[in-house]
Amino acid sequence: MNRFKNLLVIAALLLTVSSYCQDISKEEASVKNRIFFVELNKINPNILLDIRYSTTNNFTGKVVYPEARAFLVSDAAYSLDSVQRELETMGLRLKIYDAYRPLSVQKIFWEIMPDERYVADPKKGSRHNRGMAVDLTLVDKEGKELSMPTEYDDFTEKAHRDYMNITEEQIKNRKILEDVMTKYGFIGLPTEWWHFDYRGWENYEVMDVDFKDIK
Repeated sequence: MNRFKNLLVIAALLLTVSSYCQDISKEEASVKNRIFFVELNKINPNILLDIRYSTTNNFTGKVVYPEARAFLVSDAAYSLDSVQRELETMGLRLKIYDAYRPLSVQKIFWEIMPDERYVADPKKGSRHNRGMAVDLTLVDKEGKELSMPTEYDDFTEKAHRDYMNITEEQIKNRKILEDVMTKYGFIGLPTEWWHFDYRGWENYEVMDVDFKDIK
């Protein structure tokens, strides 16, 4: 009889532990998927913005963002702040073209350029849609852009990272940007010298949150 009672007690304890572990697992998943956006030029005002999709000066020829703002998920944002701080020791600054991008905008891009070398299929989602990718370039102290292989959103081989039929200055500037970004956890997209994904992007969900709804 006592043995039977002991077995019941052990079974109850095991169920309690199992339930507790499940609750912890759910909480960890909740924390993992909880998104904290950070506005880039607010954590570091030395980061310049040139949000092309809030103007007609982009490959769509349309205004697709209601306002010129740039957000990343917190880990990526604070790493970009570190990039900016190191560049300042070289007399350089970052200029942002694009960062977090709502999925609704991704669908517009795909209708115009359905080529996964340059635009992610919205059915899969872009790293931009996860708040884990940024498009940017280098500028000097006065805000003048450094010479790079192409203009932003150039869909030719000349924009590829391994393209070498460009000036020595452009190769040097491209390498400075890539080296510092890589140092702080960003990975360059092979077909676009300006595009960098932050490590671990695959752990974040595709989002369709409007800028106005980001607090």
